[in-house]
Formats: sequence, C-alpha cells, structure tokens
Amino acid sequence: MTEELDRLAEAYGISPGYVSEAGTYQRVSERAKRGILAALGVAAQTNDEVASSLAAAPAPEPHEMAGPAGIRCFVPGWLRRGRTWGITCQLYGLRSHRNWGIGDFEDLARLAEWAGACGADFLGVSPLHALFLADPGRRSPYSPSSRRFLNPLYIAVDKLRGAPRPDPRAVAAAREAALVDYITVGEIKRTALAARFDQFQREDLARRSENALLFEAFCGEHGEALELFARYEALSHALVSEAYSCGWHAWPEGCRSPAGHAALCFARDNPARVLFHKWLQWIADGQLADTQRRARAAGMRIGLYLDLAVGVAPDGADTWAAPDTVINGVHIGSPPDAFNTLGQDWGLCPLSPRALRERDGAAMAATLRDLMRHAGAIRIDHVMGLVRLYWVPAGFCATDGAYVGYPGDILMRQLVSTSLKHSALVIGEDLGTVPTGFCNIMRSAAIQGYRVLYFERSKDGRFRAPQSYARAALACISTHDLPTLRGWWKGRDISERERLGLSDAATAEPQRRERARDRRLLLEALRRAGLAPEETTGVGAGAAFAELPDAVLIGLHTYLARTRSRLVAVQLEDLVGMEDQANLPGTVDEHPNWLRKLPVSLEHLVQCEISRRVVGAVAAQRPRVS
Repeated sequence: MTEELDRLAEAYGISPGYVSEAGTYQRVSERAKRGILAALGVAAQTNDEVASSLAAAPAPEPHEMAGPAGIRCFVPGWLRRGRTWGITCQLYGLRSHRNWGIGDFEDLARLAEWAGACGADFLGVSPLHALFLADPGRRSPYSPSSRRFLNPLYIAVDKLRGAPRPDPRAVAAAREAALVDYITVGEIKRTALAARFDQFQREDLARRSENALLFEAFCGEHGEALELFARYEALSHALVSEAYSCGWHAWPEGCRSPAGHAALCFARDNPARVLFHKWLQWIADGQLADTQRRARAAGMRIGLYLDLAVGVAPDGADTWAAPDTVINGVHIGSPPDAFNTLGQDWGLCPLSPRALRERDGAAMAATLRDLMRHAGAIRIDHVMGLVRLYWVPAGFCATDGAYVGYPGDILMRQLVSTSLKHSALVIGEDLGTVPTGFCNIMRSAAIQGYRVLYFERSKDGRFRAPQSYARAALACISTHDLPTLRGWWKGRDISERERLGLSDAATAEPQRRERARDRRLLLEALRRAGLAPEETTGVGAGAAFAELPDAVLIGLHTYLARTRSRLVAVQLEDLVGMEDQANLPGTVDEHPNWLRKLPVSLEHLVQCEISRRVVGAVAAQRPRVS
C-alpha cells in the first residue's frame, strides 16, 4: 500500500522525499501524505480509500521549474555591469518628531530623500501588506490578511488636507514609547481617518470634485478585488465590535463567505462603511506612489524595494474573498535544518497549485502587479515557493510535512513579464532548503539571489572573500530574522533563546564558544582584506572585545561593499547600533517581534556620526556611475 500511496501523492504533486540542507535524502512520512491529501479533498486515510482515490486520480501534473526561454526579469542597463547599494528598514520602527507613534509613508519618503542624498539607490522595507485593521495587535508583516492591498496604519494622517488633530497627549505618549503600541495607534489613526473620510463624502463626493473622480478611477481600476477587500474590512470591524474575532473563521455562518446571506445584507445596508475602506486604500496607494516619486527625485535609480510575503493568514481577506484559490487545512513552513531542528510552521495559507495552473497563474500575477506598481525592485520571500512549498497539515508537527510542487513554468513566466512591464528588479530570498537546479533557473531568469555575510563561509568555516560573492545577488550582513551586527557580536540571540527556553545551557554554551570563534574568523577576514583596525590585530582579538568597535562596524560594511554582488543592503538597525533583532523565529509574544522602534529619530539620524561614516564608506566603494 506504500507504493500506491506514493503514486496517489505524486498525482497531486506531493513529493515522496527531499534533499535536506545537509545534503541527505529525507523520506516523507505516510502520515504527512495522508494529511495533505485530506486537505486537498482526497480520501486516503485507509488502504481502501487510497485504492479508490488512486483509481480516480488525475495524471500527475508537470511541475516545471524553467521560466520562458530567452526572457529575463528586468535589470536596468547601468546595473548589468555596475554595482549599487541601499538601506533596508522596518517602517513601523521609524521615529520622527511628527509621526503618531508608528513610522509612516512620510517618514519613509524623508528617509529615502536622506539616503538618496548619501548616494543610495534603493530603500527596502518589510512587507507593507494589509494586516487586520480591526485588530491592530496582529502585527506580523509576514502574516498578512491580503497581499494585494496596503496597511492603512502607514498613512501619514497629518499630510491629509483637513485631517482633524487628535489629542496631543495621546499622540506624544505613543510617539515616545519604546515599542509600537498598535492598539492605541490604531484607535487614534482610525478615528482621525474616519472623520476625514466623512468630510471627503460631504465635500468631494457630493460636489464631484477632481479628487472624487480620481478616487472613482482608482476603485474602477481595482474592481471586484477592492470591493471584496473593503467588504471584508468593514464586516471585520463590525463583528469585532460584537466580540467576534477579526478573522472570518470564527464569524457567524452567514458571514464566512462574500456570498453568505448575512455578508450580502451587511454590504447592502452599509455602503459608506465599505466605501471608507476603499478610500483608505486610495489614500495609502497615493502616499506610497508619492514616496517612490520623491525617492527617485532624490537621485535613487531604483527607489523603493518592496517585499512580498510567501503566503497569507488563513482567516484573512484574501482567503475569504477567493477561497477556491487557496488550500485550507495546511500551513506553509520549512523542514528541519541546522537552525530549527523541529522544522517551522509559519501558519500561512498556500495558494492552490491546481487553481494556479488552470487559471494561468492569475492569483499570483495580480499580486505581483499590485506590488510592482510603485516599486523599482521587489524581494520575494522564500522565492523557492515559485516551484514548491513545504506544507504542514494543520495540527501536525512541522517534521510531518512534505513538499508540494507548483507550476513553476507559469509562475516564472508571470513574474518575468510583470517585471519587464513595470521595470522592476526582482530579488529572490533563496536561503534554506533550495531544490536542485533552482539556482540555475534564477540565473537564467535574472532573479537576483540573497547572500548574508553570516552564512557566506568556505568549508573550513572561514568567511568568503569579497571577490567570491555571487555577482547576481543582493549581499547584506543580516536580515530581520537574524541578529543585528551588534547583537550577533555579543551573542544576544543566543542569550535570548536561552532566556525564553528555546535552548538550554547545554546548547547555549557551545554556541557561545562558536560565536567567539566566528568573531575571530571575521576579524581574520578583515585583516586579509586590509580593513582590520589596529586595535584588533592582537592574538585572540575577536574574543577580547565585549562590544563591537565602531571601526569594525565600518570595516565590515566596507568589506561587504567590496563584494562582486550587484546590490548591497545596509540595515538601518546596524546604522544606529541596535542589538535586538526585529523578529525572533519560533516566538510570537515571548519576544517583542515587530514592535521595536529605532533608538533615534530621523531628524537625529542625519547628525549621527557613525551612521554618516558607514554610509560614506559604502558609497565610496559603490559610487553612482552611469
């Protein structure tokens, strides 16, 4: 029966096994296959069900990785042989003297103008996708309600003509807090935006002003997708006020579908509430477009570099509006590896491979179009998802998952064509378990890879020399899921995992010894490159410094800037000396994920000596040349 189960799984794109990150072949358990088949609506819990389902199964669908022959994603002419650099940040964490307790699009535009003046060509942000406005506490940008629309909390309300002024004491308290208070910020902003929308209705819509015509054009352009998203948002807010969850899984039966009787009645009886959420998207879209315009005007040749999450929350707007395009009952995750021995369950709902093939990748194409509208570059989180995703059946451990194939030929074609249409560079985050041959596919499609300094090692553990880095890639020191440079140097991530019980002393102590060795190896790499400060040349110097010397911080950024990689990204957190990382994988509320603000405001950033020295060093290695 194992052979028949394998054949049935293969018919539905489920791989019988995979090559792990360590290079060993791992067979998928029968339990995982049966769980995924159940999510696909295929009966396979007993041997008789397997036999019956196999008799009715379709022929195995092809899951080609190759993109369209001879067609490549957009790469600007000046970058094909050249190199450049930029800055990455967490938008929510930006501080300024004018924002309302959370970074906003005006902050982003001002940061872009400063970075552009310093010689940067792009400004990258974590996903700006719509989350759950009715419950701002659901804050992870990588677990969105919708990937097609924007988070209204990033609207700079003070930049809206006629917007009411909130209680200055409440705003000051939210602005000065060390962490983003999403609940308070959400209440303040939503109240002010609702009041401004009422004014828009009374004045612009009633008089058919130019703004009203632009708004109507925006609604027409986004059509049914915007209508359903706005209905979801309005209904979610109404039900939360009645003590329901913001996500549709816990809603009354008649509300769990756009076609449900209660959902239809709500939309009919509350047109203004639905229209409000369309208006929020129009405002957010306009401010994002203005941010890109200002970035380019500041000299940036790429401008905004926007991030695409690998999936969506199972109970969000995208799954509610188009349930036939997703697969419920499974989550996207990753198999066990050296960093996560139990694997990972990211809690995200995957798109349906069959629906993508039958509809020529329409769902992904629409998402890509919306993302590239105001971006000079995009980053695709877990880019391997274009050809396969690791599915974990709901309620199972992440070790009991399997890879499921996707129509890579269709998705790659849609990606390439959308990139060319919008002149948007594509960067693929290819860390983790990468399928054999996928790197070649990325190169042939001109998708830039992702290279993190911490991981760029030779077999003996030494850090790679700058000239050995991949050319078609973005190089960086760290990411939002990894420790900042100062945090890595001090082993802050090791201590935090031990404090939270994610590891014990028996595990942490060897990790600390290894980190001390890595510090020495990193200083050796700087010495080989002629970039090591004099005070670090002594025997055992790497372990001797409890704090990261500023000279080493500058040296490492110079080292990275010397790499062959087309793109280099400097983390804003490293520029201002932060120790704690934005997100600690494996935690939700135990660690302040997606909450930390920068320790300095944008107004003070331009006066920060170490920031100026770092960006000056990087810009000197990568000057703008045509």
